[in-house]
Amino acid sequence: MQKSMLGYQLLAVSRLGLGCMGMSEFYGKTDDAESMKTIHRAIELGITHFDTADCYGPLGENERLLAKALKGLREKVVLASKCGMMRNPETGEFMGVNGNAEYIKRACEASLKRLETDYLDLFYLHRIDPNTPIEESIQAFADLVREGKIRHIGLSEVSAQTIERAHKIHPLTVIQSEYSLWHRRPEEVVLPLCESLNIGFVAHGPMGKGFLSGAIKSIDTLDANDMRRDFPRFQKENIHHNLLMVEALQDIADKRDQTPGQIALAWVLSQSDNIVAITGTRRVSHLEDNVKAANLTLTFAELEQINQRIPRDFAKGDLLPESFARFSE
Repeated sequence: MQKSMLGYQLLAVSRLGLGCMGMSEFYGKTDDAESMKTIHRAIELGITHFDTADCYGPLGENERLLAKALKGLREKVVLASKCGMMRNPETGEFMGVNGNAEYIKRACEASLKRLETDYLDLFYLHRIDPNTPIEESIQAFADLVREGKIRHIGLSEVSAQTIERAHKIHPLTVIQSEYSLWHRRPEEVVLPLCESLNIGFVAHGPMGKGFLSGAIKSIDTLDANDMRRDFPRFQKENIHHNLLMVEALQDIADKRDQTPGQIALAWVLSQSDNIVAITGTRRVSHLEDNVKAANLTLTFAELEQINQRIPRDFAKGDLLPESFARFSE
């Protein structure tokens, strides 16, 4: 597994990380035992970057699961968590975003306790609080760095303007945003800005929330409690058009003895050495397929073919339902 050095502080992470969100919620039935096996197999395969958040599970269940899996292995991994998205602990309902200093520091202490660690390698503000200046939020993160409770600061799903304002308060190590052939908007401003400011970029959803794997032909294949059932691009009026992306990837995959998802993931990693990706899976077999993609090099001709058949903004339908989109910049 290759590694990348992100940001001016050179945070060393595997080019492919493991997003743990779906192990606890959002994508249908969960299985803690299988998730634990997946985490352990990821470490065996050279993955060092593990991504969670305090809101993955109303009571921080995902952080607790990761702590259990990483007992005795903490120093082998880069542990990333996030704060800012508030949930009702009884109903699980998302209650909004909180970015004030007191809340951030309290959330950090709670994550450290659930993760059973003295420090976080990387701590993100999950979304931007419109009622709190970003300068106040970042100053709280800077205080946590000085106290040794976190080592690197990240922001998630933010605009270029917010990045520039935050970076003046304390250097950011990474920006995390959705990025894939399914969603290429970061290419417009955010990715070039990250390059110019020496900020690493963590791409989540590099396979279009699993759509580019080719396994999803309709929402009927998804569990009843899978959040993707509410996503516009999975709906009947959009999905047939969007499956053309899978067809384009399949043509290359067949020639390379790969899968469409592996080609899609390889495409993301080919865009820049400054980009790493996290894939969200809770199954060992899917993890092993993803790791193969991390070591796959696409030719210039293949990249050209992909860009011609899947140009920017090709996907039909909004990226997120309004209930999710309203939290992002």
